[in-house]
Amino acid sequence: MNSDSAADRVDTTKPHPARRYDYWLGGKDNFAADRESADAVAEAFPTVRLAAVENRNFLRRVTRYLAAEAGIRQFLDIGTGLPTAGNVHEIAQGIAPQSRIVYVDNDPIVLVHARHLLDSSPEGATAYLDADLRRPAEILSHPDLLATLDLSQPVALMVVAVMHFMTDEQQPYELLRTLIEPLAPGSYLVMSHATSDHLDEDELARSSEANQRSGVPFQLRSSAEFAKFFDGLTLVPPGITAVTTWRPEEYRPHPRPEAVSMLGAVARIP
Repeated sequence: MNSDSAADRVDTTKPHPARRYDYWLGGKDNFAADRESADAVAEAFPTVRLAAVENRNFLRRVTRYLAAEAGIRQFLDIGTGLPTAGNVHEIAQGIAPQSRIVYVDNDPIVLVHARHLLDSSPEGATAYLDADLRRPAEILSHPDLLATLDLSQPVALMVVAVMHFMTDEQQPYELLRTLIEPLAPGSYLVMSHATSDHLDEDELARSSEANQRSGVPFQLRSSAEFAKFFDGLTLVPPGITAVTTWRPEEYRPHPRPEAVSMLGAVARIP
């Protein structure tokens, strides 16, 4: 993994979802193009920063559930984004030090910072793949993945706040099925996705126009469209909900679902 060559590949003139997300979370690893794109989205959806924070909270709660209650010890996190507090390996290995995690992202700036994702416990392991969700077979056959995860044992496949960047033309349901197919029974799928459920026609039109201006392909989906990703799988209670209401912490107030407009769910793979 050569972070110097990765830095050379960073295109600061085009926005990227990982860097835009970093900006919304208050990070510093973003550029003018990312901020302009993020601000274009925020014009139509002013609470987008709140959505980014709550989505990250959902990821952390799910990781705790999988490690502490479901007994999962292997995690494949696709669309990892830039490292921040409470990465998957930190939470999972804090509960079960032997946990093994593979992170995947296609932004070279994430690769530059990937050393923060590779700080594994001695008992466990982490790996980082510079790879693209749109080429799932390359992810599944990558030697670093195969050296880190045992696909004959259960794995948590995590595609959190990622699939809304896959428009229908990119066949998102087929992409996900390709990733699920080789996973052992007892594996889990974790997803969150921006939703159109709370938007009227005018708001949906403004959102669509803002996403086009942002320069990042993006597609909102309804609850019914989101549910199709889980066909044939067994949803973990409470099922498909707003990310804020999936097993929320009781000690803090929760934003209204329409302020976040993100659906989340976890399902067991039979």
